[in-house]
Amino acid sequence: MEWKNEKIIAFRSALIDWYEENKRILPWRENTDAYRIWVSEIMLQQTKVDTVMPYFERFMSWFPTMKDFAEAPEERILKVWEGLGYYSRVRNLQAAMKTVVTEMGGVVPNDLEGILALKGVGPYTAGAVLSIAYEKPEPAVDGNVMRVISRILEIDDDIMKQKTRKKFEAALYPLIDPEKPGEFNQALMEIGALVCTPKKPMCLVCPLQDFCEAHKVGKEESYPVKVKKTKVKRIFLSSAIVKIGEDKYIIEQRPETGLLANLWQFPTVDLAENNEAMKLAFLQKYGIELQMESEPITHVKHIFSHLIWEVDVFVAQAIHTQTTELKTKTVTKAEMEHLAFPVPYQKMWQAFLKEETIQ
Repeated sequence: MEWKNEKIIAFRSALIDWYEENKRILPWRENTDAYRIWVSEIMLQQTKVDTVMPYFERFMSWFPTMKDFAEAPEERILKVWEGLGYYSRVRNLQAAMKTVVTEMGGVVPNDLEGILALKGVGPYTAGAVLSIAYEKPEPAVDGNVMRVISRILEIDDDIMKQKTRKKFEAALYPLIDPEKPGEFNQALMEIGALVCTPKKPMCLVCPLQDFCEAHKVGKEESYPVKVKKTKVKRIFLSSAIVKIGEDKYIIEQRPETGLLANLWQFPTVDLAENNEAMKLAFLQKYGIELQMESEPITHVKHIFSHLIWEVDVFVAQAIHTQTTELKTKTVTKAEMEHLAFPVPYQKMWQAFLKEETIQ
């Protein structure tokens, strides 16, 4: 890309002027504190703004300072993140902030090398924090930005490849406003979210229309180029909300590593061909002899990035339990409120409560 300086200045001006007039009021935009910016950017990864807003506000009320968050027990940080998914994000965030608190005096690094050395911080997060909090002219390339720039410059490389992200970063360095890098980056993200949308982009009201090569040839929706992913794996499961007496329920903690690590769930086995086989599976895995209804109370489908869960959900009464090596325990409804459960198990619990109300 070879733009003359006059064109670059005009591009910056059109973009930032639009942003100043049209930017959304978001809680993390109240100030440019590095801690708040860092938390918001991690939350916003693969998650919609409307979803993140209440989580961010709750997070900041629970952990108003980086030190508060760094010193919090894992159960507490998982609970504040409950429902956002991709739980490795909050674990890595805490590990990185512990490093900042204990080794850096609580000051987030203001240079690219320093911030990239922190756990879980990639080029996008680094660019966002450095530009917004410290006014450093570093690009922050997320999905919105790649869509906007791929259309403006007609970049036809596959955006799923790591080397393509580097191509976008290289293209942005000469464009980014050195005096207002934070506003420039946020403006690109905002225009991607509100105007230069994946389908039916609103080109007629776009302030960057005159700079957009894809628009000139009517090929806006051909960008960005994204090679289709391979088919995801589908897993079929049975889960039981197991009651002991009136107000005790058996729950299980997931392994310390892997998918949804350390979160809590209801006893779960592979889907069995019939009710008796299913009861045997629960007995063999958990040492629980169950009395259960033959029909599930609900079916939960949950889509992860790399697989799909299909879960039949049953209600059961424990007739007999024996000790196993699994991390199981019994809790009341009140105690369950303080534990972090993945979204599919939250849906199961809500279905159970609804069923219980009807009965």
